[in-house]
Amino acid sequence: MLITIITATFDSARTVDDTLRSVHAQTYPDIEHIIVDGASTDKTLSIVANYPQIRKVVSEPDMGIYDAMNKGIALASGDVVGILNSDDFYAHPDVLHKVVAAFEDPSVDAVYGDLLYVDAENPRRVLRSWKSGRYRPGRFKWGWMPPHPTFFVRRTLYERYGGFNLALGTCGDYELMLRFIHRHGARLSYLPEVLVLMRAGGASNESLLARLQANRNDRLAWSVNGIKPFWFTLYLKPLRKFIQFLRFRR
Repeated sequence: MLITIITATFDSARTVDDTLRSVHAQTYPDIEHIIVDGASTDKTLSIVANYPQIRKVVSEPDMGIYDAMNKGIALASGDVVGILNSDDFYAHPDVLHKVVAAFEDPSVDAVYGDLLYVDAENPRRVLRSWKSGRYRPGRFKWGWMPPHPTFFVRRTLYERYGGFNLALGTCGDYELMLRFIHRHGARLSYLPEVLVLMRAGGASNESLLARLQANRNDRLAWSVNGIKPFWFTLYLKPLRKFIQFLRFRR
């Protein structure tokens, strides 16, 4: 089973080597790694060139990270597609081996796991633990979502239900998972372990204004899918993240 990993980059020289090294270190052999670069002006592409096992590299202006991800999906030939951002990295060398093993069950449409947020400058310092837990139908209405960097999907789902909606801003990943899982009933397999380490500092959490905009986009994610959430759904979503932080601090 070929697994495609898509990494979107833009002026990512500070962090992308960790990302590429973590893919290169995987024990699973059949990997198609695609880099979609937004015309970086730093040394990103020079670092990428140090990894000749990368199958495809595209560098051109784009309309943001979800546009880059859509380009990568269009180029993907793997049976399974995963997305690893240029400031994230896999937790250990057997991550993809375990993911592919879960997809050996033909009834599984998507696989996800747990994630750790780490300090941007010191990735050994863990800030928050995102323990996903098993999915039950309807959990999205209770503020649940899996961490997108741990979300691996059969390529046929993208072909059937489409890619990322660029109108959703930083909530493009939330809308896509809501569409695949809650609206269309994708069948999930949960790996109860940390699969990805993610550097803190995402765009949707940079400021109160950014968080308010993200909340508006969350509402739009439900609207474009023709689904009505509970009145408290979109308050529970950020509250879950805050509780994760508190639990880890204890």
